Amino acid sequence: MTHTPTDQPPTRRASGAVVPVLAFAGIVVAVMQTLLVPVIKDLPQLLGTAPSNATWVLTSTLLSGAVATPIMGRLGDLYGKRRLLILSLAVMVVGALVSALTSDLLTMIAGRALQGFAMGAIPLGIGLMRDMLPREKLGSAMALMSSSIGVGGGLALPLAALIAQHADWHALFYGAAGLGAFAIALTLLVVPESPARAEGTFDVAGAIGLSAGLVLFLLPITKGSDWGWTSGTTLGLFAASALVLVLWGVMELRLKAPLVDLRTTARPAVLFTNLASIMVGVSFYVVSLVLPQLLQLPKATGYGLGQSMVTAGLLVAPLGLTMMFTAPVYARLSAKYGPKVTLILGMLIIAIGYGAGLGLMSAAWQSLVIAVVLGAGIGLAYSSLPALIVGAVPASETGAANGLNTLMRSIGTSVSSAVIGMVLANTANNVGGVAVPTMHGFRVSFLIATGAVAIGLLMALFLPNPNRAPQLRASSEEDANLERAEKKLSGFRGRVLDSAGTPVPRAKVTLIDRRGRQAGATLSDGDGSYALVVPTGGAYVLAARATGHGPLASSATHAGDDTAVDMDLSLPSDTAAVR
Repeated sequence: MTHTPTDQPPTRRASGAVVPVLAFAGIVVAVMQTLLVPVIKDLPQLLGTAPSNATWVLTSTLLSGAVATPIMGRLGDLYGKRRLLILSLAVMVVGALVSALTSDLLTMIAGRALQGFAMGAIPLGIGLMRDMLPREKLGSAMALMSSSIGVGGGLALPLAALIAQHADWHALFYGAAGLGAFAIALTLLVVPESPARAEGTFDVAGAIGLSAGLVLFLLPITKGSDWGWTSGTTLGLFAASALVLVLWGVMELRLKAPLVDLRTTARPAVLFTNLASIMVGVSFYVVSLVLPQLLQLPKATGYGLGQSMVTAGLLVAPLGLTMMFTAPVYARLSAKYGPKVTLILGMLIIAIGYGAGLGLMSAAWQSLVIAVVLGAGIGLAYSSLPALIVGAVPASETGAANGLNTLMRSIGTSVSSAVIGMVLANTANNVGGVAVPTMHGFRVSFLIATGAVAIGLLMALFLPNPNRAPQLRASSEEDANLERAEKKLSGFRGRVLDSAGTPVPRAKVTLIDRRGRQAGATLSDGDGSYALVVPTGGAYVLAARATGHGPLASSATHAGDDTAVDMDLSLPSDTAAVR
């Protein structure tokens, strides 16, 4: 068959720098979550307001991040993940600059809300990785991207403490804006846009409904300690949230192109992964709340470790570093045993870390040990989550599905913040009008984290076993596509060859319809063969790419009957132009 030119834009081949650039973007986003931890206690004075009002500086970021995460994921599936990733980072930079230039409470809250929008970058980065990377690299890449939430939070803590201790606190926001701008520049230079697109239009009503339901749910969680957990305001908001989310779910089930495909979300592989994600989020945030306080309490309390703000940050930083170094370990374990096993292993390590931590609170070096053990467990657990999600949803829903999973983790951290804050407050000693956390409160917090991990472990055990449902190996959808094509033979088939006629294995072949959206994708077999099913007859573009070769885009037409069109794809050399 003759290959004819196409007016489709050429597909840029992903370079080796894509993964570190996307992971860096994730780390920059995570920095927003812990940026103000060193100055939390001083915020009322710095902003000239009451403590209850100052907490909105943190709450606004949480709420906007929760709302933005699933919405940006869906927009990325529809209009381009790279485009929405850059937009997320740009909004964050604007928000950081707004906060850097003000000490007014309302303006600060607005700036922090804009910063929270960047949380959508995590699922967008995972989606880009799935669309661009070969299967042998995808596992460790997604693990690193998923763990970037913890890595950024862990590394930001000592750096933010150092800046806050020696400079004006507004410098924190200038630094964050600079990191965000640098991440945007790297993304523009290195990361290509994915050709994958979802069908349908953006569900505006669904976005409004989900946003309202999340705000109504998270608001009483984050403010319940101030308002009272049994107050009319708290209970009323919880009831309103339940009503709105139920109505939203009914509406979503009736739409052809919903914001969140609830039928897909109800699949056991997705449902139990999301439930486990909430528990992992709870356990992750407990250590971030307890260890810095224990380390900084004065030794005069009898149990405080008397460390400075910077030293405490450095002792907790290995939590994030260990999570980062766990990514390649996860890739090897997952390749051999599957992400379900690595999730269970990760949560077992978390349980061991918190259990041992109950007796390791009497010296600074013991805090370091706790941070390392928990970092390894949380790193394995976090790394497994996107693999389980991506292996259970179509490529066109990757951004939205991972956005929802990231939201589940955020809900876990929100619940953890509220519950642990309440525990520490109720068990604190009043010394000169100041509430001082007690060792009893710290230990109860660790027990709560252990209980959350136990529940998450139970959820993980309900995940489908590999012999009953496919586990992610980066190409579960592509392999299924190939199998369907071989059985039905209604589509395109052939081989991917290099310029010398040698078969090219593991080449990514993407089927693009006349609207420029992905209609299918697969990886070539060991002998270079591929097969793609067509959803309907018409004009298509077959885009192929492989490491060490230039990209190729060729147009073709299929009649839509039960026949296979033979079409070999010849990849040019690395320096050749797209045909």
